Amino acid sequence: MSVVIRLAKVGKRGTRLFRVVAIDKRKKRNAIPAETLGTYAPDQKLLTVDQKRIAYWKSKGALVTTQL
Repeated sequence: MSVVIRLAKVGKRGTRLFRVVAIDKRKKRNAIPAETLGTYAPDQKLLTVDQKRIAYWKSKGALVTTQL
């Protein structure tokens, strides 16, 4: 399984909110992820992530997308 760390879009129209997720790279953007690692709110410029879990997934071979 090829895992990537990327953003998944959530929230209603006009209110942008994203989740930072670890997911199989072959799945669609909003498919069920392996794990939710944090959130990103671009309107408020707020990013919260679990650094330990990101380090864990990177140690297992997960790639971080360039959008993060």
